[in-house]
Amino acid sequence: MNLLSSSVSWKKLSALAEETANDRISDYFAADPARFDKMSLRLGELFLDFSKNKVNDKVLKALIDLAEHSPLRQRRAQMFSGDIVNVTEKRPVLHTALRNRGQDSVIVDGEDVMPSIRASLEKLKGFSEQVRSGEWKGYKGNRITDIVNIGIGGSDLGPNMTVRALLHAKHPDLKLHFVSNVDGQHIKKVLKSLKPESTLFIVSTKTFSTQETLLNAQTARRWFYKNAGEDADVGQHFVAVSTNQEAAMEFGIRQENIFEFWAWVGGRYSLWSSIGLPIALSIGYEGFIELLEGAYEMDQHFLNAPMEENMPVLMALIGIWYINFLGAETQAVIPYDQALHQLPAFLQQLDMESNGKSVDIEGNPVDYATGPIVWGQTGSNGQHAFFQLLHQGTRFVPIDFIASLEADEQTTEHHFALLTNMLAQANAFMNGDDSDGLLDYQMCPGNRPSNVILLDRISPRSLGALIALYEHKVFVQGAIWNINSFDQWGVQLGKRLANEISRNIEQKSQDYDPSTQGLMELVRAAFERQDSGSKK
Repeated sequence: MNLLSSSVSWKKLSALAEETANDRISDYFAADPARFDKMSLRLGELFLDFSKNKVNDKVLKALIDLAEHSPLRQRRAQMFSGDIVNVTEKRPVLHTALRNRGQDSVIVDGEDVMPSIRASLEKLKGFSEQVRSGEWKGYKGNRITDIVNIGIGGSDLGPNMTVRALLHAKHPDLKLHFVSNVDGQHIKKVLKSLKPESTLFIVSTKTFSTQETLLNAQTARRWFYKNAGEDADVGQHFVAVSTNQEAAMEFGIRQENIFEFWAWVGGRYSLWSSIGLPIALSIGYEGFIELLEGAYEMDQHFLNAPMEENMPVLMALIGIWYINFLGAETQAVIPYDQALHQLPAFLQQLDMESNGKSVDIEGNPVDYATGPIVWGQTGSNGQHAFFQLLHQGTRFVPIDFIASLEADEQTTEHHFALLTNMLAQANAFMNGDDSDGLLDYQMCPGNRPSNVILLDRISPRSLGALIALYEHKVFVQGAIWNINSFDQWGVQLGKRLANEISRNIEQKSQDYDPSTQGLMELVRAAFERQDSGSKK
């Protein structure tokens, strides 16, 4: 039986949704001039303004009561201590241990995992410093100039987003490339401008069995041998991040060049591990440690701050208010900084792969909405693309605006325009425009809620805190919804069926629905024509 939607806290929030249905956010400010000060928080280099939300004091209190009566406190303690919280896969979830900068032990199955985590960091440090200094040489004695990360999902999105966000701090002599799509045009385009003697490939795959990653890695290896010769030392140009050491070695990667990974690291939470090797190579090991320290600072805040002053908790609760009581189906993420242009895609996986669930942790169907559809792109581009729907459309879409305060000295006027555009949009979404003399089609109703997150600057530390903020927000929502935020069986289904169809397409299997069988026949016939044409 599902108890959440029949709980006293839930029913109280349902009643408040009706009671406040016609409230306007602007009226909350008129009633309380100190609202901004009361509903904003700072942690280190990160500032959160959540005052432009359709949330009054009674709603906020009821939301905090909901959290207090949920399993949140218990599951938070379990996650940080190394207990099993991913119940379907019977695993702990320890991305927080990866960035633990304190001296506390984290015990898993009776063993402290912190020594092995610290050892993996030392290995990451040694290798990244060798490559960055030029000490690591290619088969011809050249220094490495190009690094290609081959991965998909969490093995791509996190490192890729972070490297792009911190591009201003990258090594001047290293270019980072990311290949994820199984479409051959992706890796073909990347390889076109590279030289084998100065290129390093990182094959990032937890099990060393992910189809897309292996296909791309095999293509990269063929390219290497074709251009470098069969006698070239592939071991100097391929390293791996994987739990499957044997498979990586069979591929041709030296044992000492396989970076440790653990089963209790979920892909979308893995950039803090050796999966973050491209980050360390780009910004340096010290920069990578600053990233971990920023996340650790947010971890400690999440653990210790009271609910009413806890950034991840408050963002999660406000999201639950919109999703479960005000009918929001989506969440827009709009970074007003080009450096963060891949953040919406990263958060899309983080949130939707974690909380896109329809049964609770005991396997019972839920009767309430769970994870929202997360989407977005950079401002001010979004203003000239989809903001029209947000201002005047019929959809209710909460928005997170994200920006950095520090400007590039050479383009200060650009950054000023960027920030003022963001402030104008947040203001316009809240207040709307129903000025005298406007025609109906010109009016904007306003009362659209938003959070504004400001970073003092885009640094490894502030970015680490920002990512951890969203990780914990997702965790809080999953705990309150009583779902498992750490498995992804829908993803596994797609992988399994892809492998099955790959095996069965040649046998003209009749085990599929007519649509799938018809499409399989079209694919098979197309490849037969291509094969016969290539043999002529």
